[in-house]
Amino acid sequence: MEVSELVTKADIAQLREDIFEELRKFRFGNKTTPIKKEWLKSFEVCEMLSISKGTLASYRRNGTLRYSKIGGLIYYKHQDIETLMNNK
Repeated sequence: MEVSELVTKADIAQLREDIFEELRKFRFGNKTTPIKKEWLKSFEVCEMLSISKGTLASYRRNGTLRYSKIGGLIYYKHQDIETLMNNK
């Protein structure tokens, strides 16, 4: 095996980042909500993330996504949704 054929940790890390970037593009595409409100309702978040209400509830329970409850309605900060999309 020649030295030029060795794979370094940096090569693997770059490959990992490239794969995750492609998966993000595949999962989220160019989906953006035309709504540019600061606070979003649950159904708007589900549409943005292409997830079910149950998954959204799991994100609330395990702390993945912060929320505020006013009366009987749950609201999510638009910035938190974008952060989640970029991290996932």
